[in-house]
Amino acid sequence: MAVLVILMLPGCIRAASASEGPAPYTSTLVSVSATGLASVPDSKTESYPPAPKLTASDYPKINGVNSRVTVWLVAQMHLWFGAFVLAVPMFVFIIEAIGMATRDERYDSMAFEFMKVSIIAYSLTALLGGLLTFALVLLYPDLFKYLATIFRGSMFAYALLFFAESAILYIYYYGWHWLQGGNKKWVHLTLGLLLNSVGCVLMFLANAWTTFMMSPAAVDTAGVFNGDTWAAIHNHLWNPINVHRVVANMAFGGSIIGAYAAYKFLSAKNNGERAHYDWIGYNANFIAIAALLPLPFAGYYLTAEIYAYSQQMGITLMGGVFAWIFIIQAVLIGALFLSANYYLWCGMGRSEGAYRYHAMIKYIAFVLVVAFMVWFTPHTLVLTNAELKSLGGPYHEYLGVLGIMPAKNTAVNFLIIFTYISFLYYRRANKIPTVSWATTGNAIQIALFTVGLINITLLGIYYGYFTNTVYKVASSIPQVLTTLIIIITSAVMESMMYKGAKEVAPLHWGRMSNRSQYALFLLAVAFTWLMGLMGYVRSSIRQHWHVSNVFRDKSPDAYTPDLGYAASIVSMGTILFMVMVIFIFWLSAINSRRTTAKGYWKNKHDQHH
Repeated sequence: MAVLVILMLPGCIRAASASEGPAPYTSTLVSVSATGLASVPDSKTESYPPAPKLTASDYPKINGVNSRVTVWLVAQMHLWFGAFVLAVPMFVFIIEAIGMATRDERYDSMAFEFMKVSIIAYSLTALLGGLLTFALVLLYPDLFKYLATIFRGSMFAYALLFFAESAILYIYYYGWHWLQGGNKKWVHLTLGLLLNSVGCVLMFLANAWTTFMMSPAAVDTAGVFNGDTWAAIHNHLWNPINVHRVVANMAFGGSIIGAYAAYKFLSAKNNGERAHYDWIGYNANFIAIAALLPLPFAGYYLTAEIYAYSQQMGITLMGGVFAWIFIIQAVLIGALFLSANYYLWCGMGRSEGAYRYHAMIKYIAFVLVVAFMVWFTPHTLVLTNAELKSLGGPYHEYLGVLGIMPAKNTAVNFLIIFTYISFLYYRRANKIPTVSWATTGNAIQIALFTVGLINITLLGIYYGYFTNTVYKVASSIPQVLTTLIIIITSAVMESMMYKGAKEVAPLHWGRMSNRSQYALFLLAVAFTWLMGLMGYVRSSIRQHWHVSNVFRDKSPDAYTPDLGYAASIVSMGTILFMVMVIFIFWLSAINSRRTTAKGYWKNKHDQHH
């Protein structure tokens, strides 16, 4: 309720501002295409104040509190938990629908267990959201006032939607076992759809506030807002961020649930529990991989739109001070792909027929490692004078050609395709096709993968090194299309070839090594750290602006921290988040335990007397 009151403050703030007199800036709007600021005709009678011009003394200070680090960590923690509680209902809805379609109660039980974990995280998300609001009001009051004046309508809607989401969530979770069977189950599934719809709208509204700070719309050079709420929401980077976060949240949520399954697997007391949580871990890993495969493309789309909005911002992102963070990003993405593949390879041990594909694993591993090495090879190196003299320049004679985007685009497409091949072998390991054209189907698929990989390689080499820059960038599109054609065509053929296939033997759920569960933990930690680092980069390309080219940051912390400092803060946040996640896992575990306290409670006979 306190957060709701704060979000309603802009109305009071505007009333106070009106009593002080009209805004001093009333000039005609100008178009500033160089900075990407939108120019919108003033068709409204309502006037807005310009962005304030602050000094360092305008920022409140609290002894022993670093304002920037405080807001940074609280916002990042809120984002991590928010991503988790928004993603889990998405795949819970899909899993519940699968359970209804197949009448397999295991899926319904698994979906309920996922919600049981997320319901605790939902409370922490709300608490962190309230803490973030208080921190912004307390430490950056002028920024909060400026944004709240522009977005007051959407902020009020956000508060109302938050209460609506809470009500739907609690009915959805606590009414799970009540709304079972027949029409009741359809009512419950509809509640799940409504929960996801409201959750996505909440995320889209919050994304608008964030992206407005990067690509402000409907404002002039003085920061005077001259549009309506929709104009501010629908800024240049709003849609790319929405797409990227939906995909990333799904992958992140799957990885956290996978870590939960690994935690329960390692602490299981019997084979039945191990088998159950092995099955849950497999499904969570499948969700994470399914969302991980398109994630690089969503990131590329966001980056391309940043370049389209402001070339200066794009160069700062990829070729400036933040370029080396993308080397760390490449290492983490490589860790994600390698750990996901390793888990699939370990999972083949559940099947008696997996021996047919064991020989192929080393070749897949070799391609993945080579593609990983190309993916994180830097374009330029940080060198001493002696090393620079020895090399004859900042570029390595042989490895320098691997540092540009055409090579990296080719590498990431190889990572995606060979990860899909690992999944293909896993799915085939325990099945024998019964269709008459199985041999022909395999030959077609081999030809599909071979031609597709050759096409991706030729596109990367020819357009990447023998044409001008325009074609280098454009070559990534046919590469992506080739990858999508390979995966979609192969998936359709697989479903047709293995429809009604015979099983070699029943799958041995629980027959997994502990090392495979550590791979699930690595997946969760790498995703968390990666989201933290990329969130820092996305926010920091504004540099010394609260709102790009409109509202200058004059606080003592208006500087770009060095990479070591930034990585330390993100790492500290990652550790804190993982500690809280393990605490949630522990709470979920003790919630299902029952202790019989013999001799403590009076029995009915004693109460009667």
